[in-house]
Amino acid sequence: MTPEIKARQQIDDKLIQAGWVVQDMKQLNLGAATGVAVREYPTDTGPADYVLFVNRTACGVIEAKKDSAGENITVTESQTERYANASLKWCKDNTPLRFLFEATGQIIRFTDNADPAPRSREIFHFYKPEQLAAWLAQPNTLRRRLAEQMPALPTKNLRDCQISAVTGLEKSLALNKPRALVHMATGAGKTFTAITSVYRLLKFGSARRILFLVDTRNLGKQAHQEFMAYTPPDDGRKFTELYNVQRLASPSIDPHSQVCISTIQRMYSILSGEPIDESAEDLSLNELQQTTRQEKFVRYNPAVPVETFDFIIIDECHRSIYNLWKQVLDYFDASLIGLTATPDKRTFGFFNENIVAEYTYEQSVADGVNVGYDVYEIVTEITQKGAELKAREWVDHRDRQTRKKRWSETEEDTPYTSKELDRSVVNLSQIRQVILTMKTAVETQIFPARKETPKTLIFAKTDSHADDIINILREVYGQGNAFCKKVTYRAEEDADSILSSFRNDYNPRIAVTVDMIATGTDVKPLEVLLFMRDVRSRGYYEQMKGRGVRSLDGDSLKRVSNSADGAKTRFVLIDAVGVEKSLKTESRPLEKKPGVALKDLLQGVAIGHRDDDTVLSLANRLIRLGKQLDAKAQTRIAKASGGIPVADLGKGLVAALDPDAIVATALATAQAKGITRSEDTLLPEEIEVARAERVAAACAPFDQPTLRDEIEAARREQLIDHINLDQVTFSGFSAQAEAQAKAVIDSFATYIAQHKDAIAALSFFYQQPYQRRALTFDMIEELHEALSRPPLMLTTERLWSAYARVQASQVKGADSKHQLTDLVSLVRFALGLETELKPFSEQVDKRFQEWIFRHNAQRATAFTPEQTEWLRLMKDHIASSCSICRDDFDYAELAGRGGLQKVWAVFGQQLDGLMDEMNEELVA
Repeated sequence: MTPEIKARQQIDDKLIQAGWVVQDMKQLNLGAATGVAVREYPTDTGPADYVLFVNRTACGVIEAKKDSAGENITVTESQTERYANASLKWCKDNTPLRFLFEATGQIIRFTDNADPAPRSREIFHFYKPEQLAAWLAQPNTLRRRLAEQMPALPTKNLRDCQISAVTGLEKSLALNKPRALVHMATGAGKTFTAITSVYRLLKFGSARRILFLVDTRNLGKQAHQEFMAYTPPDDGRKFTELYNVQRLASPSIDPHSQVCISTIQRMYSILSGEPIDESAEDLSLNELQQTTRQEKFVRYNPAVPVETFDFIIIDECHRSIYNLWKQVLDYFDASLIGLTATPDKRTFGFFNENIVAEYTYEQSVADGVNVGYDVYEIVTEITQKGAELKAREWVDHRDRQTRKKRWSETEEDTPYTSKELDRSVVNLSQIRQVILTMKTAVETQIFPARKETPKTLIFAKTDSHADDIINILREVYGQGNAFCKKVTYRAEEDADSILSSFRNDYNPRIAVTVDMIATGTDVKPLEVLLFMRDVRSRGYYEQMKGRGVRSLDGDSLKRVSNSADGAKTRFVLIDAVGVEKSLKTESRPLEKKPGVALKDLLQGVAIGHRDDDTVLSLANRLIRLGKQLDAKAQTRIAKASGGIPVADLGKGLVAALDPDAIVATALATAQAKGITRSEDTLLPEEIEVARAERVAAACAPFDQPTLRDEIEAARREQLIDHINLDQVTFSGFSAQAEAQAKAVIDSFATYIAQHKDAIAALSFFYQQPYQRRALTFDMIEELHEALSRPPLMLTTERLWSAYARVQASQVKGADSKHQLTDLVSLVRFALGLETELKPFSEQVDKRFQEWIFRHNAQRATAFTPEQTEWLRLMKDHIASSCSICRDDFDYAELAGRGGLQKVWAVFGQQLDGLMDEMNEELVA
């Protein structure tokens, strides 16, 4: 068989799979089907390899080449063009053919000559005839509509960054760029922006269907809720009242859906025909260790043809999607749109460096969309160095899954490092010291004025670690079950309802998670993140930090944290494991040897990894495990697997890959279909299908999460080290926080210097004493508003915290709640008028004491007790309002003592002079 004939056979097979009837010229029958591909059709420039007829009308041409011509396939385009413009024999209509294909047995390129500036592109497979018929019936193409018919974007209620993203994307699509990346900081409204684009592509671009791709079920659920809540600017109805939105949970795509939300795991399952357990969609691909041999090989699926989606929007572009799962994306003839807050070099490369919008975290903080953060470090001896349990020590041995304990001696010396901590050995003292230090720091340094614990999220290593943390939290804080909850996919309580309560209700105050709310989940009231696990991926770490960046107005924050004194202005990252300093990679390197954790092998098989490395690695681990486990563990696994012992599960995987058995299965399948085959004549596709069937059957038991959990926890016991007590070696704000605090102080000083003439409250301090006029509360309010607006975001609390961090010995009152008038103290301290930063009320108290002592010494008679009491009331009013005048005696406390009438009776005509004197002496 020549290379040309072999390529033609493969092209024929692909056409038939797509629903075309392939005919030789001698058997021409255009009524045989909707789509007929005629080989060697004569034209006035020679026979065309294939001419495509849809509903009896010629509309396309295929130029076929042998596989080796693939490296130079674009040269063939001129030949295809010649046939497309040629006169077809026996056809009266000599209109040039619209659809042009170049094909080998391996690749297909396609050009639609109705596009503006027609450009060829590679497609995975031929289109169905019905798709070409639909395109022929449309007045213009999708690409022409995108280039010529998209109206201006209504900008009302959109942020500048969202306007930039939508318009940048539409400009890129108008230029027919196949891939585009939208880089938007967490919290800037990526999903809302994406839905705005989806709406416009459906309404004005007449897109057929759009795929919204996520990597966990939880993010898919969240995206679906946002689609349901979206109201377009030009229609009062909700998005889901206008368009059908399907969240994929089965192998079929609703033919009437216009938006499909799916995990990439689910989409691979649909394309490959391999079933998937829902739990495989719970773990972010970013957390799953994978190998280079685990590429996702997909085959053409006539039920989901390549033209199913016009656009694929990929939410949170994890690098794992673009490596091992890339073929899922390549399968569809769709423009790819990436959304990410944390791009890396691979993300930029995958999207052809076509960044249509860029809005960084730093910009979002400057605009007030997000808040900044401080880093507080907790270092303990055991966290850093580990410890050792000596032989013959009596300690608890705890079952990882049931958590049942037995009191027993250790058999040998057991040294453990920080990596083994909370996995093979648990040191409750280490957890307790971290929690105690966090509690003290939050209550005395980080949020000293709060009456309740700020909303806190703790990242744990495992579910078992999370349980240990929760028990110690409740003990240390002296609180009940409602105070803190575990939010993971395996939590017995409904994770969604706990998450909703954490977001909207007073309790829980603290949530502990392993993976569920590490990325994408929106909890705006979060003000503290505690890392008790390390993270090696830079992108994943940035996403985890992103849980705290959301800004929140004062009223909304007070609904869940009542003692908050205003809007959320920052969050604090408490680093208890050195996560800020640990070596981060742009993306986890792909391993060339199958040194993958058992948990990742099990999860990989559940997701659909079927390569030899994964299957054999898992088989060997299970066979080895079968030799190591006791009878009880063996029984538990057999019960979860439906009666199959763990070693037999491994042997079944090995047997599934037996080459002789695969050939036998392929021959049996061919015979059942009435096809005569021998070992020598079996097609590669038939052998691959047989292999896939055998491996799928052997892997089927691992779809069950209970079996995976039992195997993972088989070597179950943890040692509970109660002998080595831990101690904190350092706790405090990190150098990064110090630098940020200095930057805050510098920006404050710069602002004061630059605006000394423009803002009345500042000019007060710069003027000479004889020019001074009274400093009013309105002036301070004006200054506060100017400082607290973006990009400065310099609230009184933030400035005080910054000074407390940088010049701690000169700052008092860091643990008290601050009033607006404390800005006076901040300005005086910044200008060098005071050597110590104290709350304004303390300064007023001190000056009042000096002034009244001096006044009494100079008078023939001292102030009476009644006069002194009134002066104290006036002093308190100055401390909260910066000044006092006659009108102020109408306010509650002064009015309650008799107001202006009473105070005039006490002081008489001296009153106005005393008020002027106090305004100058106590505030200046």
